[in-house]
Parts: sequence; C-alpha cells; structure tokens
Amino acid sequence: MTAVGVSPEGGPVHGDDEVSRLWRVAEEASARGSEIVFAAGSRGVPGRAAESKGVGDWVTDADRASEDAIRSYLSAATPDIPVLGEEEGGERGDRFWAVDPLDGTTNFMIGFPIVAVSVGLVEHGRPLVGSVRAPLLGLAFGAARGRGAWAGEERLAVSSRPAERAIVATGFPFRRRELRPRHAEAFGRILQGVEDVRRAGAAALDLAWVASGVFDAYFELAMSIWDLAAGVLLVEEAGGSVSGWGGEPDHLLTGDVVAGSPATYPLILDATSANHP
Repeated sequence: MTAVGVSPEGGPVHGDDEVSRLWRVAEEASARGSEIVFAAGSRGVPGRAAESKGVGDWVTDADRASEDAIRSYLSAATPDIPVLGEEEGGERGDRFWAVDPLDGTTNFMIGFPIVAVSVGLVEHGRPLVGSVRAPLLGLAFGAARGRGAWAGEERLAVSSRPAERAIVATGFPFRRRELRPRHAEAFGRILQGVEDVRRAGAAALDLAWVASGVFDAYFELAMSIWDLAAGVLLVEEAGGSVSGWGGEPDHLLTGDVVAGSPATYPLILDATSANHP
C-alpha cells in the first residue's frame, strides 16, 4: 500500500478562479480523510470497533474520524458553505458539501480494500466539483463541471466497448430490502445483454471506475447524495450519461442512479425503466 498524500491530485486545478479554488478544497478535504482511513486500514482488520446503524449498515471509528477531519477543514476553508455528511448529518442549501468519509465500511471492516472517501460540492442541485479517493489502493480522481475528469494528469474517458462486451457494476439495496425484487428484475435484464456484472461495494469508486473506462456502467437504488455527488460528476465529465432509473434528472434526490458510457447507458436505462414506477 502507498499512503495518499494531501496535495491536490485531480488534474488542472491551478487557476485562481472560484471553481479552481473549490476544486482544490475538495481535493484537500478528501486527502485529509483518506490519510485517516489509510492509517486505520494499515493497522489490520479494524472491525472490532464497528457499531451497527441498521441491517448491513455499519460505522467505525475511522468513519467518524475521517468525517471530523473533513468537516474541520471544509468549515475553515469555506465557512459560508454548509456540510452534509453521512455520519453527522448537516444542512443542505443552494450550495453545500456532500461528504462520504468512508464509502464501503463493510469492506473496510473485513479487510477488503475497496473503500473510498468522497467529497462533492452540490450547487443548485448539480455537482460542481468532486474528489474521490481510494486510500487503500492509492487512487485519486477529481472533476469540475466543464473541466473534465482526471486521475492525476491523465484525463479520464468512459469506455468505448460495445454493450455486449460491457462489464457493469452494481450494488444491492441492503438498507431498503423491499426494493430487492425491483433491483433483481433489472439485474436479470441487464445480465442478458452485457458480458458480466461486478459488485465491489463502494458506489463512489464504482462511479470513478465508470469514468475511467474500467466499468462500462453502474446502476443502483436508494443511494444517498454523499454516495453519488462526486462520482456522478466524474462520469459526466468523462463523457458518460447519468440519470434516474426512468431517465429523470433527479438522481441526486431519489438516489436511484444509472450511469454509463454512450454504448452501454441505453441498455441499462431500458432495463431499469421497464419496472420504473
């Protein structure tokens, strides 16, 4: 493992305009949270400190410490912008930070390194800047609206593979078990049209991998805005499409999301919209 440093690594964020400044803030905030997650993960399987928030929903000391570090930095760097985080809640507004301090807590508990730290700034219902880091994998992704999605100095682009060769990511609605039949029906349709499906367990990282062309698409139900804000911006800025399960633009509000490349997104949308209420 390589520790994730605290310097911005999300692409060309060296300008003096407000968006560049906010992008740097997002990168620095996610880096601070990632340092904590990396340190905790490097000490071995940390599940002994986990507490249950519900069925299949856990929180660890690393979740809380990461969010505290991110909140502290954001409050100092952008005192006029409220922060909404998974563990401590917060406020929304015309502009607010959406923070997932440790996406993939169950993975973290069992020692599976597919975890992420996600920081996104939502403005008038759309993400403006975002940073996603995978501290146990040494990966960092960043984006700003209209400026592309980046991993370091590499500009990201979604896959160009045809849909029949697509590798699609998903997650199961473990918090909302009544939604499982709806997800299973869409899953079955999708599996008939693509090459295969993966379930890694960290939505922000799944979306970053769609933006990178690793996965061709991603679909899930009942996500929270902190799961999605930074990741969907990465996909959009990498040339992909993102919507709700029926094609609506309200995925950040509903948490029902379809994201994918131009070749694969239509197939996924057809499958999810077939049983959309």
